[in-house]
Amino acid sequence: MSVDLNHLELNHLGVNSFADHSVGTHRIGSNIKIEESDDIAEFEEKKVLKRGLKQRHIQMIALAGTIGTGLFLGSGGAIVDGGPAGAFMGYLFVGIFIAGVVISIAEMSALVPLSGGVVRHSHYFFDPALSFAQGWNTVYSTLMTLPAEITAAAVIIDFWTTKISNAVWITILGLLLFISNLFFVRVYGELEFTFAMLKIMLIVGLIIMGLVVDLGGGPDHTRIGFLYWENPGPFVQYLGIEGSWGKFLGFWATFANAAYAYSGIESISVAAAETHNPRHAIPKAAKRIFFRILLFYVLSILVVSMIVPSNDPDLLNPGANVGAALSPFVIAANRAGISVLPHIINAIVLTSAWSSGNSGMLNGSRALYGLAIEGHAPPFFKMVNRFGIPWVAVCTIGAFILLAYMSVSDNASLVFSWFQDLVGSAALVLWIVICMVYLRFYYGCKAQGIDRHRELPWAGPLQPYAAWTSAIAFSVILITGGFPVFTTGNWNSQKFVGSYFNIPLIFILYFGYKFTRRTKIVPLMEMPIRDFIQVAEDNPERPDPPVKGWARLGFLWS
Repeated sequence: MSVDLNHLELNHLGVNSFADHSVGTHRIGSNIKIEESDDIAEFEEKKVLKRGLKQRHIQMIALAGTIGTGLFLGSGGAIVDGGPAGAFMGYLFVGIFIAGVVISIAEMSALVPLSGGVVRHSHYFFDPALSFAQGWNTVYSTLMTLPAEITAAAVIIDFWTTKISNAVWITILGLLLFISNLFFVRVYGELEFTFAMLKIMLIVGLIIMGLVVDLGGGPDHTRIGFLYWENPGPFVQYLGIEGSWGKFLGFWATFANAAYAYSGIESISVAAAETHNPRHAIPKAAKRIFFRILLFYVLSILVVSMIVPSNDPDLLNPGANVGAALSPFVIAANRAGISVLPHIINAIVLTSAWSSGNSGMLNGSRALYGLAIEGHAPPFFKMVNRFGIPWVAVCTIGAFILLAYMSVSDNASLVFSWFQDLVGSAALVLWIVICMVYLRFYYGCKAQGIDRHRELPWAGPLQPYAAWTSAIAFSVILITGGFPVFTTGNWNSQKFVGSYFNIPLIFILYFGYKFTRRTKIVPLMEMPIRDFIQVAEDNPERPDPPVKGWARLGFLWS
């Protein structure tokens, strides 16, 4: 029986298959066995999902799409926990490790540009059970991210007015998320492009402001230099633990904070099926990720650590502040006597929080769509509207915005902190999974005699060392992330659950599916890597047109 070419669009391959997706498998070539529901696509979803994301959208999403409340509001917590040196090193190290994750997912996505990213890659290169587990873990992470960002946005609006209930702002912002995600994906792309530009301008402006204030250019003309690195000091005595051990624990505590700030940075691959020329666009974004991390995350932390002391009362008592007043950048501006800046920061941080929720809804809905395509979720999640949007998946994910209403009856900053812990641990699990799947893919290429640098659309640098380093580092950070609750007198059930809930969750999902469906880890020699290479060769992407005129000013996304 021949394959339905309308389904697979692989008329160049000799394929025998069963028509019933639930029955069995088909064989590609002579050795590789693949589930019938698999779409080694130029790809099934290409027919129903609209490729509305262009090079500039992907570049800007990679550049600043995930910069949100974690950096603008949450970075103050890293300075309190680790001191200026501890916060700087924590963000630097996590940034280096996350670069290994990004180049790993980009290499696989350049070859296999499917919606859902690693959720789909897991199915082909590791184990269908891991595809199921990480797919639902991604959905869970999104369900926590959305209310976290909407809660943060409501807190930010409180900076201007506390007379209107947070429930009003949650409702308005939630409806705007639905509107953005239920129409053309290009609408999403244009919104993220615009908000990314605002965030970039804000960060650059804050870095310049910080340097000016630090060098004595503020209203009081006081030159700070590295004064706060000397007094109260580069590190803090975390939890009152004296000596070098207390300082080291403070530094280590910044990793959990940085994980939340970086969460979502790997999302350049999630909407690959909706991206123009993904085999060119995704690697181009990934190759620049390390320098962007250095500029926007690490340099920002360095500058703010120079102008705000770790013992500042506003940092030590975040519950007394709302909105932009939580930001260490605003605290620095207030200390320098710059009164107008907090309002500017608050407005752009508000767009950042909403933008992060917007990205989260897209990531979660595409993961849910990818699960349905692989048969790991009910088939109605594959339904798309006339704009080519998986609307059932979007609405299902969006319904959990209702969790943000918890902040109406409770302390909003406490609710945000709770969601932040849950999202941070889920991000660590995702990064570990990406590295594991990539390493299987890497050794599959090696076993099949595939020259990655000559045969793949793009081969990431420093592999497999980057993936191994990131996998080990994030595993250690995940396991030790909740260590403060085990110190004397510091037990906190919320922190414990937030730090460790995701570990049993991913194992239960993986082994539960594995034992129920009797899945097996895909052997290295049976990975369909060569068939994906053939698909890429038979469906070459059109080169980007030469940049002319004013378009040459778009160096950020070119």
